[in-house]
Amino acid sequence: MFNVVLVHPQIPQNTGSIGRLCVNTNCKLHLVKPMLFEISDKMVKRAGLDYWKLLDLEVWESLEQFMEAHGGNLERFFFATTKSDKPYFEAKYEKGDYLFFGGESTGLPMELMRKKWENAVTIPMGKNGRSLNQSVAVGIVLYDAIRQNFKEF
Repeated sequence: MFNVVLVHPQIPQNTGSIGRLCVNTNCKLHLVKPMLFEISDKMVKRAGLDYWKLLDLEVWESLEQFMEAHGGNLERFFFATTKSDKPYFEAKYEKGDYLFFGGESTGLPMELMRKKWENAVTIPMGKNGRSLNQSVAVGIVLYDAIRQNFKEF
């Protein structure tokens, strides 16, 4: 349905939960190294439960490698960030889009988002919040994309 791209993920439990989410939504998960854990980490598998073996997963050695393979789809890249003023629900998602999320403490690289800044989206939060948990953020944006394309789901 969609491509979820985690750039430099840091917390194995979040990645496991997102993997489980991807299985249940027919999405592909792309993990872009470096990561602060190994994919075989028991915390990843524990959070992903028995869904992990069903996951459509691709691991990339670098962002450059990912871009070499998928950079031609730049028009369909969406970047979740706290640095944008555009709410995620104003974006128009299409089946096959790439939804990018950065590392938990680092976010997405600005040089990546600048490639298609008009597709940088944010999840509105109250003034006391700094950011949301990565797996929660993926769920929010992904399910809005699904809502917009529900007939194809």
